[in-house]
Amino acid sequence: MTLAELSKAARTPVLPMSLDLDGQPLLLTRLFRVLPGQRYVGLAQWGGRPVVAKLLVGNKAVRHFQRELQGVRWLAEQGLNTPQLLTHGMHAGEGGWLLFDYLEAAESLWSAWSAVADLPLYCDAQQKVLGEALGTIASLHRQGLWQADLHLDNLLLSGGQLFVIDGGGVQAEVPGQSLSQQRVLENLGIFFAQLPSGLEAYLEELLVHYLLVNGEHALPLEALRSEVAKVRRWRLRDFLRKTVRECSLFSARVGAFGLRVMRRDQAPDIEPLLARADQLLEEVPLLKGGGSATVAKVALGQRAVVLKRYNIKGAAHWLKRFWRPSRAWHSWREGHRLQFLGIATPQPLAVMEQRWCWLRGRAYLITEYCGGQDIIARFQGYLQASPPESELIALDRLFAALLRERISHGDFKGHNLFWDDKRGTWSLIDLDAMQQHRSARSFARAYARDRARFLRNWPADSALYQLLDQRLPQVPGTCPK
Repeated sequence: MTLAELSKAARTPVLPMSLDLDGQPLLLTRLFRVLPGQRYVGLAQWGGRPVVAKLLVGNKAVRHFQRELQGVRWLAEQGLNTPQLLTHGMHAGEGGWLLFDYLEAAESLWSAWSAVADLPLYCDAQQKVLGEALGTIASLHRQGLWQADLHLDNLLLSGGQLFVIDGGGVQAEVPGQSLSQQRVLENLGIFFAQLPSGLEAYLEELLVHYLLVNGEHALPLEALRSEVAKVRRWRLRDFLRKTVRECSLFSARVGAFGLRVMRRDQAPDIEPLLARADQLLEEVPLLKGGGSATVAKVALGQRAVVLKRYNIKGAAHWLKRFWRPSRAWHSWREGHRLQFLGIATPQPLAVMEQRWCWLRGRAYLITEYCGGQDIIARFQGYLQASPPESELIALDRLFAALLRERISHGDFKGHNLFWDDKRGTWSLIDLDAMQQHRSARSFARAYARDRARFLRNWPADSALYQLLDQRLPQVPGTCPK
């Protein structure tokens, strides 16, 4: 195959694939990252050795190739750890390639972070991962470089050393001279915006890891927090846009006669399930039946998932619903919002709307199955006592996160809050009415309703009610003193 042919191979070219690079064969055996028709990065065999191949094709190939090559050279010239560039080349009108030394047993810092992300915030294990990342970022900044596409997947651990990859995202002010303070703040804002919001309380302590390597500038905390907030808002908007379009995470078909979006890695199992969704809901025992929604636990491969159908109860109901996004779509979007913000909820897997000339009818949502107890069942034995402190602390964290992000649930009954024993968190379900508020005033009103509805799960004269009423945070002006 040639590079020109590779540009037409879409997202899943057939592997193994042999490419001719200036008369020497390259055997591509595994893909790490794909941008269809533009970039293919994977593991390959070249000259009898394993290499990481970055293949750039399409009408942007020349620009991307030059940017990648320049970034790799900057990293090497400034003495920063980066995989060795073994060879590179460009075929006019076809594309270019860069072959890098393959780091054996390498692990991305994202994988290392994922292994500790659910531990208590700012524990020693998390500090170790973030400290290594910040030290490497500081080394880049000290040499006048920054990674515009800064995320933990672009930092690889191998042989006890940390390597910077993806030269295409590396930029420079004056190579060899420390970055300006403003550029440092902007780049650190990108880094911290990808971490859980709760870590902002430890921002000053985390910066010590950076300043030990690059103490060129004082870094005002408020200015850094402002950058983090700005980037986090942008990243959330960008991520939510991706949930409705074709991209590496989601497979999407959206048109006048239907909408279907699903997680790409789950698509082979989800496609047949959606095709017979109505039949399945007739065959399996229901968790909830009739009315505005029908809910069941069904099998997806070797695991259980929840299939929820949002019904149209009649002509009058259809006239209220057809012109606006379905409740399935709203739940799909808000589920991803919660996950992005680090608030536990079952993973949304797929959404489907039936449409006729854009007019909406029935809609379907598939999520992971949350097998724990809801909070009413879990706290049933504690009406006149105190539940386990770990579960109360988890509840404190949930409410603190909702306050921080100005999120109201809209139907905060106990059956919509489940205990996740594996993660030690409370998980929110039934997100049809969830909302993230721009206005502090509208959020205060909605939060007051959520808090009152949550407390009504237990008798007002019970010890449990009194305990929760004392612990749950209050928004000034919305609750009695």
